[in-house]
Amino acid sequence: MTHPQHTHFAGFDWAGDHHDVIIVDSAGVLVADFRFDHSAAGWQQWRDQIAAWPHLGVAIETSFGAVVEQLIDSGVTVYPVAPSSAKGYRQRKYPGGTKTDRHDAWALAGALRTDGHAWRALSAKDPIIEELRMLCRDEIALIEERTALVNQARQAAREYYPVVLEAFEDWTLPSTWAFIESFPDTQALLKAGRRAWQKFFHTHKLHRAEAVQRRIATLEAAGQWRIAEPMVKAKRLYLLTKTRQLRALHIQLEEYRRRIEAVFASHPDSGMFGSLPGAGAKLAPRLLGEIGSDRALYADAHSLQSVSGTAPVSYQTGKLHKVQMRRACNRHLRHTMHLFSDLSRAQCAWAKVYYDGLKSRGKTHAQALRSLGQRWLNIIFRMWQNHTRYDPELHTRNQLQHGSWVLQHTPS
Repeated sequence: MTHPQHTHFAGFDWAGDHHDVIIVDSAGVLVADFRFDHSAAGWQQWRDQIAAWPHLGVAIETSFGAVVEQLIDSGVTVYPVAPSSAKGYRQRKYPGGTKTDRHDAWALAGALRTDGHAWRALSAKDPIIEELRMLCRDEIALIEERTALVNQARQAAREYYPVVLEAFEDWTLPSTWAFIESFPDTQALLKAGRRAWQKFFHTHKLHRAEAVQRRIATLEAAGQWRIAEPMVKAKRLYLLTKTRQLRALHIQLEEYRRRIEAVFASHPDSGMFGSLPGAGAKLAPRLLGEIGSDRALYADAHSLQSVSGTAPVSYQTGKLHKVQMRRACNRHLRHTMHLFSDLSRAQCAWAKVYYDGLKSRGKTHAQALRSLGQRWLNIIFRMWQNHTRYDPELHTRNQLQHGSWVLQHTPS
């Protein structure tokens, strides 16, 4: 249902356990003002209340989640509003600074009535994309948890078992955790002896001669450290706890990876995103999940670039004019594009030349990657609209046709 077809407009202020609703008619007259609980009975109350207004549009300050799913299921047209915009609408309606959940809902209802003709309603969702997006975001959250656990484990080792920090650099590997579980402190390490260490390295396929010799030399010096016994007893238990948590989390991350790869492979656009140089098995699913499959969602490449955060923001007032980094964007997509742009330099010749050219002009690493991401999104948008895979030869022909400066730049 389009905006002109709505006869009534609702502002929906949602919370964890209850929701406030204001409904106005096309003239802005208040026709309903109520609150209901976030429960099965509460949502039935919502359906009963709105039955009198079959052509209802609802403005809400989110675009996903259980609340949005319930609203869509109730048959209303949902218009998501960015938090920054919602704040502006509230200040417009209540310039004195008044703020309550009810006032927020009323401000959203009024804004939808007067400004909603330019808003985009939520459309039918691709279930594969929705699952893939949530899986990828949850995987990233779990990776961040792993990073926190690694930092905690390393800090514990620094306090009572510093030699293991010198011997093992990568604490995201199961072999590092296994070593700590096998030799949890300096006394156990020295008691086991050199032969036990060598057997451990062989069992865990740590065969590189130079690395093994370096580690053994480091471990042999473990007796030089003098750590108080109470510290050893307390922190040994803490470090073992963290390694077991890391091991459990590692198993779940592997399960996530298998599920993400399966869901990604089931989508028709997987080959297109998988063809991007440098995207690989991790970033290609994230790109597909964040960009989606609704070709009508973005009017042009610039719209996608703005959502991705690569397009800069222009600020002009009087004689003052400046261009700055865009912060109001999809942060998940911005982060993914940053990683993809960085990795593409090793897989794509023109991407490396483009990055080097920007660096030679004084751009920072982040600025150069943002500009490279801007260029990649222009390519991705065309691929996405035409349902085609990445063709490096086609891109080279386009560069030749337009006389791109990339072709004249000499790599460093």
